[in-house]
Amino acid sequence: MLTTIKQFFENHIAPERREGHISEHALQLATAALLFEVMRMDEEVTERERETIEGILSSRFSLTEAETRQLIALAEKEAASTTDYYQFTSLINKHYSREQKTELLEQLWRVAFADGKLDKYEEHLVRKLAELLHVPHTRFVATKHRAVKLSGG
Repeated sequence: MLTTIKQFFENHIAPERREGHISEHALQLATAALLFEVMRMDEEVTERERETIEGILSSRFSLTEAETRQLIALAEKEAASTTDYYQFTSLINKHYSREQKTELLEQLWRVAFADGKLDKYEEHLVRKLAELLHVPHTRFVATKHRAVKLSGG
């Protein structure tokens, strides 16, 4: 797990979970962490990918500018690969509807296609996240096709 993102998650989300409720804010942070993972998966972070994530976060979520900047800085700071997405996907699975998870998957694809090419590692990660989020294959394929259309491909 990315050390700094994991620490951010534990400092901002884990306390809310211990109190017995999960806020919308916690879900937004978990979602943002997955978006950042897709962005850096091909080890080439482009301005277009960054703009895509910023657009998704600002239009869908109510994160402050400071929180958005902090998450972006954390994602850029770490270069090591991550293999454990469970803390993020389990939170999303418990609290997102099937439609919300499908929307998230489409957003992940949008980030993957943002630089005009789909890297095999980006595709692998989106596929893995779709499985962890229990998104059926038909929805997986449909969201990919919608993202391709949105990217102009």
